[in-house]
Amino acid sequence: MAIRIIGTGSSLPRQVMTNDDLAEVVDTSDEWISSRTGIKERHLAKEETTATMSAEAARKALMDARIGAEEVDLLIAATITGDYITPSTACEVQALLGAGKAVAFDINAACSGFMFALHTAYAYLQTGIYKTALIVGAETLSKIMDWTDRSTCVLFGDGAGAAVVRACEEGEGSGLLAFEQGSDGSRGKVLACEGRQNGNPLAGRPFVPSYVHMDGQEVYKFAVTTVPASIRRVLEEAGMTEADIKYFVLHQANIRIIQSVAKRLKAEEEKFPVSLDHCGNVSAASVPILLDEMNRKGLLEKGDKIVMSGFGGGLTWASAVVEW
Repeated sequence: MAIRIIGTGSSLPRQVMTNDDLAEVVDTSDEWISSRTGIKERHLAKEETTATMSAEAARKALMDARIGAEEVDLLIAATITGDYITPSTACEVQALLGAGKAVAFDINAACSGFMFALHTAYAYLQTGIYKTALIVGAETLSKIMDWTDRSTCVLFGDGAGAAVVRACEEGEGSGLLAFEQGSDGSRGKVLACEGRQNGNPLAGRPFVPSYVHMDGQEVYKFAVTTVPASIRRVLEEAGMTEADIKYFVLHQANIRIIQSVAKRLKAEEEKFPVSLDHCGNVSAASVPILLDEMNRKGLLEKGDKIVMSGFGGGLTWASAVVEW
């Protein structure tokens, strides 16, 4: 049984905030942001929500796959910024799409979320429980940013990406060839956002909004060591080397991280496409957004070998080798 990605889609908010725009609301500049991160602009939600962006990305993925929502058996949304605590984003998307027979639930693995969802779908499909899965990575990170903190608010954006994954006969292509994932909760607080505090009569705490806070140096050290090691392990499992891979589709956190990973893998930077220059860090949405951009530009041809890798809050990481 081959588990293949048969369609992709993405959705970005209409409103764009450039680095110069940001400089009007926080002490920063285009030079400061772009030289340190590679980010020039990001999309920020105004009318859009996590669910509506997810649904738009999902519709495009279904159209690309040439299937209807009624064919989806499993719908997984990866997000840390759902519109509600309950219902889940996946259930909202199910309703918006009319995917009535799908089992729907969310995954919270931050920037690794889409990859965790992809691996979860693989397990369901490989065992024959379901045949067709719709995977969404979506975030409205702008609502959990402290817009007075230039060390964090300049990095992130909003958006959604989606992929349709289907169990196919072996002759239709190899699909997912190998994957691995991991977590290190002992270092989780280096990138965190506290949830709603307990304000019951016994706790007696006033409501205090919580925003993302990050130890940038620790996150950088984690990424540049963990990601190359994860990619090497998954390549070894697939019986391949870096030379066999056409593209490395990485989570879009920081251009310096991407460049460091390329250097440690001894791979050409041209093999590492980017979307962070115009999207910023979109957490769980970054890998599927980039994958969809590549697909729609015609960069991916049948038989191409690519590596996909997500890493971030948790701390978490996940990589996969895929034959397109």
